[in-house]
Amino acid sequence: MIDLYTWSTPNGRKVSIMLEECGFAYRVHRIDIGKGDQFTPEFLAINPNNRIPAIVDPEGPDGTPLKLFESGAILVYLSGKSGRFLPQSVRGKYIALQWLMFQMGGVGPMFGQAHHFLRSAKEQVPYGIERYTKETRRLYGVLDKRLGEAAYLADEYSIADIATYPWVARHEWHKVDLSEFPRVKRWFDSISARPSVARGMAVPG
Repeated sequence: MIDLYTWSTPNGRKVSIMLEECGFAYRVHRIDIGKGDQFTPEFLAINPNNRIPAIVDPEGPDGTPLKLFESGAILVYLSGKSGRFLPQSVRGKYIALQWLMFQMGGVGPMFGQAHHFLRSAKEQVPYGIERYTKETRRLYGVLDKRLGEAAYLADEYSIADIATYPWVARHEWHKVDLSEFPRVKRWFDSISARPSVARGMAVPG
């Protein structure tokens, strides 16, 4: 049974969705980042970067336990372990990894900054609000264009979609109406209808 250390954030939900999609048995450990659980010695022994999510797989690739942090790395690992959600063709695999990196380097950081300046900053910072809401909308445009070419980011449903979906699920947080990006909305509604995604989004509960 895989141990999942997580909280109710988009990055955390990527991994719980993936575990549900793969059908792996897992045990949830709630790391309340609002209370500072990520700074405990026990958690730092798993992730020295004090961020969720992290996993411990008692049956790692060499038969010994594997500790793993960084949500993108965990998705790639679970894909390899399950043999699912990463295209089998060499071309398809790299297209999926390209869009995974797009999420890791663009969607996550920029949407996260929009969340901060729109919802969490102790004072209004017009420059920060304008900068990150503009960039967020630009990234939605990139997604919308891609999803006009294919049903999913890598043509077939993959870890790229699993990584991106929980961030788009917070579209209201960054004041984006999905009707403005109809191809993203079609993609979002399709993924939302997957029972495994609904279960994964409910973790840690």
